[in-house]
Amino acid sequence: MTEKPRFITPEGFARLRAEYDELFGVERPKIVEVVSWAASLGDRSENADYLYGKKRLREIDRRLAHLARIMKAAKIVDPAKQEQRDQVRFGATVRVRDRKGVETGYRLVGVDETDLDRDWVSWCSPIARALLRRRLGEKVRFRFPAGEEETNGPCPSPAPRTASSSMAAPRYRLARRWRRRWRTWRCSLARLAARTAA
Repeated sequence: MTEKPRFITPEGFARLRAEYDELFGVERPKIVEVVSWAASLGDRSENADYLYGKKRLREIDRRLAHLARIMKAAKIVDPAKQEQRDQVRFGATVRVRDRKGVETGYRLVGVDETDLDRDWVSWCSPIARALLRRRLGEKVRFRFPAGEEETNGPCPSPAPRTASSSMAAPRYRLARRWRRRWRTWRCSLARLAARTAA
């Protein structure tokens, strides 16, 4: 089975790298020091510092291995260097308008940098797949478990929000009905997975 390419924006990769460096260079050495000190005290069976330290060390090592796997497979794509500006591509910030005239904004990012609070959706999510390669003003049909919905979009979009400006600018929010449908779909999948596991 071929795995999808793991696209990521330069900012997303920098965040992963910063987390890796923080865990490996700062937090892990502190925990190792605590564990070695606790081990020197003698009996380890009831030594809370030793037991908690070993547990935390395993968690850090698991996270470091996960981050290393992601960074090794990551393909950095800089949205600013995209040549085709007339189509929605990876890293684009897009606004769509539904039939009632309500505008919703999305940014198409990598799987590892998805953040629904900031309306950053994975480039391989159903919403992003419906938007990819669309041109300005083209009709977009979204497929939800409850049915299909057609919107007008993409609309002209403002400059992408950065971490510093996202607090000052009014945030775009996912439409309530889309959130509800997404939640219903996730619950249905969870129930189906529980039934098949039983």
